[in-house]
Amino acid sequence: MNLGKLAITLPAPFHDARECVALAERAEREWGYDAIWFAETNGPDSFSLAGAVAQATSRVEIGTGIVAVYNRTPAVLAMSAGTLSQLSGGRFVLGLGSSSHAIMGDWNGVPFEQPLAQVRESVAIVRQALRGEKTDFSGERLRSKGLRLGAIPQEPTPVYLAALREKMLNLAGEIGDGLVVNFFPLSALPQILSAYRDGARAAGRDAAGDDVVCRFQVAVTDDVASARGLVRAAFGGYLATPVYNRFIAWCGFEGEARDIRSGFEARDRAKTAAAMHDDLIDRITILGNAESCREQVAAFVEAGVTTPVIAPLVPTREQVIDVYEAFAPALHP
Repeated sequence: MNLGKLAITLPAPFHDARECVALAERAEREWGYDAIWFAETNGPDSFSLAGAVAQATSRVEIGTGIVAVYNRTPAVLAMSAGTLSQLSGGRFVLGLGSSSHAIMGDWNGVPFEQPLAQVRESVAIVRQALRGEKTDFSGERLRSKGLRLGAIPQEPTPVYLAALREKMLNLAGEIGDGLVVNFFPLSALPQILSAYRDGARAAGRDAAGDDVVCRFQVAVTDDVASARGLVRAAFGGYLATPVYNRFIAWCGFEGEARDIRSGFEARDRAKTAAAMHDDLIDRITILGNAESCREQVAAFVEAGVTTPVIAPLVPTREQVIDVYEAFAPALHP
């Protein structure tokens, strides 16, 4: 069974930052994972945690999946990426994205405006700095002049871009070195990859061999009904946010997206939960016993995902380990 270049996601539920570093050590030395990708919402800062993991590991790829381009300036992003590249010995991948209205606008108080321009210009400045050049950029939204980075990577740092719908996917293909995606049905993967590769072709490059990183919400369980309930509780608000609501509609769930949004806005939990019906949940998450979960992820790999990132969707601390061990390459050769 081909599961691609397997990764775990950190931070893990119910684990603090120090415990996440210990999980990273186990992922590399005991479980045989190939990579560790860091999510950033309201938990540990990705760059800080990645720095600690870089020091505690020696082999795994380390990537941010993703940090936003709104709440850190391009200069700070470049400094962080350069530092992590040095700390990891060249194992670091900088994953960038626009994030969402809720995280940027509500939590950070930063207007979530012109995401395409914000991503494009951030990448341009970051790349100038990481090449060791003195920055000289003035764009529609951002400018940087005269920065010469003090922590220059010995080798080029790959920049992957997160994208959902067609325009951002086109941009990711045009200027990215790889793609970061999540929370979609297998049936939508062809249109996702097509839009990404169209952007690359328009820029004169072939993206067929690019890394496609996908975070999967995984519940290894015989009680699938309870796992679906956990998805409804955890992700109703997530799928109601504009960027993800439009994305699931683009993926073929137009009616569900409309009902999730209206139910959430009306604070009607029953309507929101009803819109997240079993078929929708089963197609955007990985639920079932260990063998079934591996088979579901393998289907995504067969269709074009190259780096599956395993994110435990669990109600208890102990079950985090169960999920990681269910996919551990060293335990399932």
